[in-house]
Amino acid sequence: MAYTGFLSALRSGRKLHISRGRCRSTVASTKRREEKEQQLEGCTLVEAVPVELISQTHKDAIAPENQIHIDFDNTQEAYKSKGNMELLRSLLVFKLCAVDVLVEKNKELMELSKRLLGQRMFERLMKMTFYGQFVAGEDHNSIKPLIEKNRAFGVGAVLDYSVEEDLTQEEAEKKEMDSCVSEAEKESPDADHREKKYKAHRQFGDRRGGVISARTYFYADEAKCDNQMETFINCIKASGGASADGFSAIKMTALGRPQFLLQFSEVLVKWRRFFNFLAALQGKSEMMVLEQKLELDQLKENLIKLGVGSKDDIENWFNGEKLGLSGTIDLLDWNSLINDTTKISNLLMVPNLETGQLEPLLNRFTAEEERQMKRMLQRVDILANYALDNGVRLMVDAEQTYFQPAISRLTLEMQRKFNREKPVIFNTYQCYLKEAYDNVTVDVELSRREGWYFGAKLVRGAYMYQERARAKEIGYEDPINPDYEATNRMYHKCLEYVLEEIEHSRTANVMVATHNEDTVKFTLEKMNKMGLSPTENKVYFGQLLGMCDQISFPLGQAGFPVYKYVPYGPVNEVIPYLSRRAQENRGFMKGSQRERSLLWKELTRRVLCGQIFYKPVY
Repeated sequence: MAYTGFLSALRSGRKLHISRGRCRSTVASTKRREEKEQQLEGCTLVEAVPVELISQTHKDAIAPENQIHIDFDNTQEAYKSKGNMELLRSLLVFKLCAVDVLVEKNKELMELSKRLLGQRMFERLMKMTFYGQFVAGEDHNSIKPLIEKNRAFGVGAVLDYSVEEDLTQEEAEKKEMDSCVSEAEKESPDADHREKKYKAHRQFGDRRGGVISARTYFYADEAKCDNQMETFINCIKASGGASADGFSAIKMTALGRPQFLLQFSEVLVKWRRFFNFLAALQGKSEMMVLEQKLELDQLKENLIKLGVGSKDDIENWFNGEKLGLSGTIDLLDWNSLINDTTKISNLLMVPNLETGQLEPLLNRFTAEEERQMKRMLQRVDILANYALDNGVRLMVDAEQTYFQPAISRLTLEMQRKFNREKPVIFNTYQCYLKEAYDNVTVDVELSRREGWYFGAKLVRGAYMYQERARAKEIGYEDPINPDYEATNRMYHKCLEYVLEEIEHSRTANVMVATHNEDTVKFTLEKMNKMGLSPTENKVYFGQLLGMCDQISFPLGQAGFPVYKYVPYGPVNEVIPYLSRRAQENRGFMKGSQRERSLLWKELTRRVLCGQIFYKPVY
């Protein structure tokens, strides 16, 4: 491959394309049509056509008399799937979660209860309260009744095996440092060119702190990663058996040593910066990223002047990749130049802007580290194949920003492979990040160019407190939006962009994962204006089990595809998950006054109507 002339350390192999950037042009690059016809024989391509601006009116809007409007104040419809005891349990749990002293001491109180009541009675108490509210059951068989009942009322399930290790902070920190620091770094800590954001720091080694509703995995060994992969496979199979359109969720940090995610993330970020540097040399640094089309001849001259390679090397580099046929190179073209190789560690080469040379991120990789990297990629591929075979859509959860570039990159690879005929793989975008819109738009653009189905889950985010504290302490830019209002604007901006893409091509799909009623109403309004019917199954809604039933069930009964994120696992092993959920969701619980008032309203209505022993019929 010609690229070896540019970088002798890389060897030929399967091409990997990387998509990282800021935003998509409103008109797709028509030059790609001619280029791709020459490059990709037999591939289905999407013809580039102009995209309507978001602010324009929509000619396909649903007629007013046919528009769907959801009344989220109709408690009879919202809670028809719940018996009176379930409503009382919800009221009790929400009230307890709003009491600071109970939340702060919840672990100690649970341990005390276990000693006083004994294991059996303690488990019964938990199932009557917190566990029963937020967890579906102990195993695949015990969760079936709840899943079937919810489905009868129009609500599907995203299965999530929520067992977590009950580690002390010291144990968690040790595991993190052992798994995120390479042998080369241990021997020569200051001999590499690593950035502090993408290095492990002991004071933030316990990644459980300051996290909202997100399970945390710590690496122990490859056997444990295989066991966690088997757990995900069992979830996928259970989701496939439970319904014809199920979801299952996975986390990349459960599937391998996080050292690779840190290192690969740093490589991706540095290559992106190198592109920005080259754009600045052509006076295009202020342009929208996908409008930054670098003149090929000038780009070649700049690379030669920087000492990146000889003239022949640079010529072979672009000619070998069949890029620049239109005379320009944009970010997605540039990203396609990074290749997978026989040795995965050869991916971890980065440009040094001071010397103009490509250098290894680390001076040395052991054979075992090489095998660990390959095994992570193999596990991801195995899970994607299981999802495809079982008719299940696989959602890859977002994680911390120092892992996320690599996670998104690997997810993108799965989408390009498995989303050719339908959306199987969904990436997660955290809209509290400043770069969320940039990431969404550039990935949508790549899907349009290459003709595969874009799948996204939009969330506000789970790591805000941890991310802010880490950035401040270690000394890098805070990646989080300045306030909640800015995050709301970002969420709606990203959502509207994807909805526009659905309206345009019907190949994009989005999970609107939110407990925010205003965001749900915003989505419904846009769908009505754009003529997007719920029966098309392009827009999904998602909430956590035990929360915001007044949103989930009215949507499901109106025909919208809506899902509950369903945790399950043995009582004792789910306790760490429940303990932190109580602590980290207390702010939400304090703000759940509306949900509590609706629960009281429905209970009062039933008592007045003589429905004291109400049981749902399905």
